[in-house]
Parts: sequence; structure tokens; C-alpha cells
Amino acid sequence: MLADKVVKSSLRAAYGETLVELGHQNPDIVVLDADLSCSTQTQKFAKVFPERFFNIGISEQDAMGVAAGLSTCGKIPFVSTFAMFASGRAWEQIRNSIAYPNFNVKIVATHGGVTVGEDGASHQALEDISIMRSIPHMTVIVPADSLETKEVIKFAANYQGPVYIRIARSPIPEIFLKDDYSFDFPKANILIEGIDVTIAANGETVHEALKCAKMLADKGILAEVINVPVVKPLDSETIIKSARKTGAVAIVENHSIIGGLGSAVSECLSENCPTLIKRIGVNDQFGQSGKDTQLMVEYGLTAETFIDKVVELIKKK
Repeated sequence: MLADKVVKSSLRAAYGETLVELGHQNPDIVVLDADLSCSTQTQKFAKVFPERFFNIGISEQDAMGVAAGLSTCGKIPFVSTFAMFASGRAWEQIRNSIAYPNFNVKIVATHGGVTVGEDGASHQALEDISIMRSIPHMTVIVPADSLETKEVIKFAANYQGPVYIRIARSPIPEIFLKDDYSFDFPKANILIEGIDVTIAANGETVHEALKCAKMLADKGILAEVINVPVVKPLDSETIIKSARKTGAVAIVENHSIIGGLGSAVSECLSENCPTLIKRIGVNDQFGQSGKDTQLMVEYGLTAETFIDKVVELIKKK
């Protein structure tokens, strides 16, 4: 079941709280940060388990290298920084020191997408999903709300192998109800069933996809909405089945249209079920400084700004 009213919560806070919970359960959980523990909320773990928390400083490459080393000693490292710095500055260490040997390191990158807001283009990771999903052995997950974030972090702690988890800076609407939700890796979840068009999304754009479906329903259009938290490995079966039913697929993401969820879905369908597709995201450009809500509108990531693109897609059928 989905939440009825709009209540926003922090995915970063959910991450920090879940780390503490896991820390009590498993003494092998260790946490590393690159001098951003207040922003990433790993400070919650540091306060409870100071002997298992390591602030590596403004040295993201070192943080990944230390995490790799700790994993070889039986530890389960969670290493955090902003998505821009994790996927950019530390790319080589992630590829060669973590993914290549298939070490058990969990990279939880905060501040993904344009919703970083006032920090501007230099801090807005619009390429990180593309970069991470191209690395062999890497699992890539983008949770849609605080509850899904908690479940994804718990999953990662028990999963053997490298994982990249991207979470938003700003509080975002709660989507799921606690008693009815469970994270079933690597499944995509059909939130609303429909026959006229499929809207696939993850992260902040899941809420917008649901809003768009309600707006389309008022026009007599039945949209199927799919939450796709796991970008890699993609749940191809659910995507293909929905595409065959609706004949048109729109993918909405707070990321560049190049290489992210839109590309993953397009690759899947082009090989298995050629379908009309519209990728909705940031169009091969950098972000800019502004309030997160303003930037979502500016880059066409709200239901009100992309509904016409969905309607146009349907008309092509």
C-alpha cells in the first residue's frame, strides 16, 4: 500500500539511523566518511560507535582504499560522501580497488541530482548512475523514500559484493507504508496498474510519476507506474511485461538522460521488446544553483512539467 497524504522525510536521516541499528546487530559494520558526516548523517553512527567510525578527511580516494582494505579483514564498510565526489574523484579506486576484486564495500552517496540545490553544478551529480552501472560487479540502487532507504541499507549489509546506493539531499515525500513494504532485490514494483502508458521512475521522481498518473487519469488515460530502485541488475522481466501491455514507456529520473535509468530501460527494451520510449531527465547539461523545488521545475522533473511529454508519447502509438 502507498501513503495517502504527502509527508516528507529525510533519506539521509534514515540512512544514519539504520547504520546505528545495524551497528548494534553486527560488530563488523564499520563506517567511513570524507569529512561530511554531518551532511551524510553518518555522524549518528559515529556518536554511538566512535571506535568503528573513520573520518578520512577530504580524501575520497583514500576513503575508498581504506574501505577496500577493511573489507579484506572481514569488516563490512559503509563509506559515504557526496555522489559527485564518490563517483568522480574516487572512480579509479572504486573500479580497481573495490569492484575489480569484488570486495564487500557499500558506497552510500548522498546529494545526488539537481536537488542538491544551492550548491550548484559542481556538486550536482547527474552522471553518477551512468558511471557506477558501467563498472562490472557493481550493484546500483536508488531508493524512493525513507522507508525504502532503510530497507536498502539493511539489504546491502547482508549482500556480498560492492553496492552503490544514491540518496537525495532534500526531504522527499513518503511513498510506502511500513507494514506493507519489503525490499525484494532486484524487483521493480508496480505501484499503479495501467494499460495506456508505462511510467518508470526511481528516487525523487517516483512521487512525481504517481502525481502524473493521477493527472492522466483525469484525462481518461490509465498509466502504469513502476518504481525501479535497482538500476543494476535491472528487473527486465517486469519492464518488458509492462511495455508489452502498454506499448509506450516514459522513464523519469533526477539524472542525465544519458546512461542512467532511462538508458538501462532503453537498452533492455531495444533488445527484447522494441517499444516507443521517452527519456525524461536532465538533457545533457550541467545543473545550476537554486532551490531544489525550483530546479525540479526548471529541468522538467515535476509531473506538471512532463505530463505533456507523456501525452505526446501516447499519441505516437
